[in-house]
Amino acid sequence: MIQRVYEQVFTCLDDVWVATDDERIVKAVEGFGGKVLMTSVLHRSGTDRRLEASQQIGGQYDVVINIQGDEPFIQTKQIEALKACFDSSESESPVHGRTCLATLVKPFTQKDGLEALINPNSPKVVLNLKGEAMYFSRSVIPNMRGVPQEEWLNKGLFYKHIGIYAYRRETLAEIAALPQSPMELAESLEQLRWIENGYSIQTAITDIENLAVDTPEDLEKIRKYLETKF
Repeated sequence: MIQRVYEQVFTCLDDVWVATDDERIVKAVEGFGGKVLMTSVLHRSGTDRRLEASQQIGGQYDVVINIQGDEPFIQTKQIEALKACFDSSESESPVHGRTCLATLVKPFTQKDGLEALINPNSPKVVLNLKGEAMYFSRSVIPNMRGVPQEEWLNKGLFYKHIGIYAYRRETLAEIAALPQSPMELAESLEQLRWIENGYSIQTAITDIENLAVDTPEDLEKIRKYLETKF
């Protein structure tokens, strides 16, 4: 799976590294010729690991993009959309400033179904008129008051969070130093720490469904998907 993710994104990035604290993953990446580095086993979060990795790698990179190793169907179009968030930020707004953090979101569709919308393992996000994230939640947001739950997907627009992040290098160092925040602890969503501390998270909208492997059930879904596709 890690090899597939690595090869999917290799063509659209200046450099690709796998950061891990597991020797088995190191051997697997070295086995297919990828770049890999060991990080501490003591990190509190993925952000801490990404910061250590970027410091080890060094170089003159402006932006760090985090891609989970369990996203085997990630597409280069998604990475390009994230990169564009930073390209357009050179014409800074005096109110919103330049993009320092970005992530992907995808509209829920009728095809996804109500079960996917209400699934707490699939975080939702609401956006402001600038396309910045206002809040992330495991609950359905916004709440469609007075509308039967089975009609929510017909009546409202809901965004699913695709957990791929991009950071300016200096921002990555700043947010790694932040203490955990109340809403982060309540929802178990690290990105709420950044919002609570005043950071804006720009979003790029994708129509591509990422099939991440977070549970054994997810792996079974992907196997069935591949069986029908091939």
